[in-house]
Amino acid sequence: MSKQQIVLASGNKGKLAELQNALDTFDVELIAQSEFDVTDADETGLSFIENAILKARHASLATGLPALADDSGLEVDALDGAPGIYSARYSIMDGEAGPASDEKNNQKLLTALKDVQPENRTARFHCVLAFVRHAKDPNPLICQGAWEGEIKTALDGEGGFGYDPLFFIKELNCTSAQLSKEEKNKISHRGQAIAQLKQIFRL
Repeated sequence: MSKQQIVLASGNKGKLAELQNALDTFDVELIAQSEFDVTDADETGLSFIENAILKARHASLATGLPALADDSGLEVDALDGAPGIYSARYSIMDGEAGPASDEKNNQKLLTALKDVQPENRTARFHCVLAFVRHAKDPNPLICQGAWEGEIKTALDGEGGFGYDPLFFIKELNCTSAQLSKEEKNKISHRGQAIAQLKQIFRL
């Protein structure tokens, strides 16, 4: 019997490998939407949940398959929750020349927090995974994870991506970029959401 195919609403190979590995014990095969020439959805939602559902429905509608999507980002308390759902394109949100990059996003965040004291630099990563059985699924499955930390005043660490070199985990006395991939996957926001997804798939 062939495996149930599920389209991943992303063309990111790293994300595909991570999620497929997490679901390896289940009879499913994740296929990136780029394999079907599906374009990225317009992320017009105002929350991680809305955008994850939008992306999942878009991929499902284009392929006719069940779809899995994630939306994630960094929420900084001193910036009223910014960059939030705009984390990936934070550096070009105010008309700056694009494209956005990890380096430019991190530098903009450091600039925005330059006068904020260490005790007020609290932040968290959020991840939402949304699974739809079909494009009009009235009850998408939602899994969420949150990872608490602080924003450092300078980049530290060579691993990870995005804001990882600035995201400091007090309990471990290191940044996310200083963790091994295995360590990060166990405790990160995405790792938490994936653990919930695995529980749902067991039901």
